[in-house]
Amino acid sequence: MSEPDPPAPDAAHAGGALVRRHRLSTRLWHWANVVVLLVLLMSGLMIFNAHPRLYWGEFGANFDVPWLEIGSMGGDDGTPARGAVSLGGHVFTTTGVLGLSRGSDGSPVAVAFPGWATLPSDYSLADARLWHMAFAPVLVLLTLGYLVLSAVNGHWRRDLWPRLVELAPGHVWRDIVDHARLRFPRGAAAARYGVLQKLAYLAVLGVLLPLVILTGLAMAPGMDAVWPWLTEVWGGRQSARSVHFLCAGGMVLFFLVHLAMVLLAGPVNEVRSMVTGRFRLPGERGQ
Repeated sequence: MSEPDPPAPDAAHAGGALVRRHRLSTRLWHWANVVVLLVLLMSGLMIFNAHPRLYWGEFGANFDVPWLEIGSMGGDDGTPARGAVSLGGHVFTTTGVLGLSRGSDGSPVAVAFPGWATLPSDYSLADARLWHMAFAPVLVLLTLGYLVLSAVNGHWRRDLWPRLVELAPGHVWRDIVDHARLRFPRGAAAARYGVLQKLAYLAVLGVLLPLVILTGLAMAPGMDAVWPWLTEVWGGRQSARSVHFLCAGGMVLFFLVHLAMVLLAGPVNEVRSMVTGRFRLPGERGQ
């Protein structure tokens, strides 16, 4: 049913060789996820704009104390309005980005996330929920399908699961230093995942995505009515909402780091490998 595994590049593959890197199922899943996660993130930010506060426990309303709040301050007493993020009692000014931004006509808009980051751009909780609920089942199917297929074709065991020697502190630290110095693998090693890549992908596939899905189910009124334990296991509906937000933030952080690494490692080669499956091995240093 699945495409044959690409042969692993070995020492015989010199720098400059064009090798198969990503199978078709991985490439289709990758680009489908780009679209689905972007829609879910942007519609989720619009939903968050309706009540830009996060709490722990079962309940949360305007008079409860949130652990996170994104809003605006000032303006009513003659002082200039400014965007602000309150995190654990500490307030940070975020004018122009969070809490207070510019609308399409240039006028200030007091909203947690600006219109360019939300779906739809203009405030509409109903439309945002429609987008979110339409694409959430697609994410569930994509995630389950990829996890099952990866287990069947050996992708987990062969490419993502780190070997014990790779988890040695010295090996992990060397990979961290190499990334910090932008010393990326060359030759055949460039087509294999390093330990940091493996741990990052496992964190997304094995932790963040499942938690986003489970907490999303816990917040769905229909699921909560049928299986109330979905909410109780998180310590309450507001706790599930907070975990959902934090995991989504973790995936955004992963995406930003992933994008930065693609740009630094060679965007043409990296993107080509995810479009055609073919990857050109970088030449050894000094070549």
